[in-house]
Amino acid sequence: MEVSQIWFRLVRLYVKLGLIFYTKKIKVVGLRNVPKKGAVLFAINHPNGLIDPLIVTTNNPRASYFLVKAAAFKNPIIEKILNSLNLIAIYRMRDGIDQLAKNQEVFNKCYDIFNRGKSLMIFPEGSDCRDRTVRPLSKGFTRIVYGAIEKYPDLQIQVVPVGLTYQNASHFPCKAALHYGKPIDASKIYANNIPSKSINILKNEVVSQLKELTVHIEKDENYATTLAKLNDAQVDFTEVKKVQEMIKTNTFPPKKEGSKNYLKPLYYLILLNSLIHYLIYKKQAKKNPDIDFVDTFRFTYNLFILPVFYALQSFIVSYFFGNKIGLFYFTFSCFIIFIYSKLSPTNTEANS
Repeated sequence: MEVSQIWFRLVRLYVKLGLIFYTKKIKVVGLRNVPKKGAVLFAINHPNGLIDPLIVTTNNPRASYFLVKAAAFKNPIIEKILNSLNLIAIYRMRDGIDQLAKNQEVFNKCYDIFNRGKSLMIFPEGSDCRDRTVRPLSKGFTRIVYGAIEKYPDLQIQVVPVGLTYQNASHFPCKAALHYGKPIDASKIYANNIPSKSINILKNEVVSQLKELTVHIEKDENYATTLAKLNDAQVDFTEVKKVQEMIKTNTFPPKKEGSKNYLKPLYYLILLNSLIHYLIYKKQAKKNPDIDFVDTFRFTYNLFILPVFYALQSFIVSYFFGNKIGLFYFTFSCFIIFIYSKLSPTNTEANS
């Protein structure tokens, strides 16, 4: 195994460990639909910033490459780290017209990834959005798929739609559901249709599956009312099929209060134990008040900074009271976070 692969797997394992402490539950459905080998493009809806690729990557058997916003690569050191984790920068109009020309090099890299029998993950909606609706897909992902087939005519590419659903994307602990759809034979579609028709067929098939793989409410005059009824009923959005049936039949449970959090004292104990870290986090969080990045910032900050604080505090405890007490303190600090994340309720946005 190459050094880059070992590094990727170690980082993925660390992120997965972090998600165990951060999430109440991640429900994964349809893993049998993921091809074990060969070129695959995973087309994923995008409701929650950086958390989305982390959840998908750590709950996918394939070591995939990922297309992400070029803005994340501005720092040269961070650029090297992201590249080592199989992340590839994709440029958009907001990055500057002169930067768009670099996308051809990105596309060529994607073509070669497919030709090597690897997999690629992409968010065809473009940007992230909390709305519980599948938004129109860009043609970018079809260009990558069919561009690879044009360059390598014998290449077989499967497109797997992936639906990602959160109970309440801004809430800790996080609760999510990941549904893998049925593979779509993009090579067959391309071989049997003219290019323009192939693009529409592939887009329509992906959209059709995504609307079944995540909670989808049509963005019409009834959207707000439907969403409010679901939130007020405290439905479990991660039970996608059940919620979809409610929407289709326009039948909703009665309104009810969210579950009371009896573990709130434990939460305050965690804050007290992490007080310095928490104060620094709150100060940094104010610099980016965008709700779409709340979960992203909270998770990444705690993933990398909180362990350092706990390690330093444990060292201080060990210095004054001995190594056994220091080890117990560190273990206890982690344990109470684990207990809180698994046992405290995650209500809908109506009672978050």
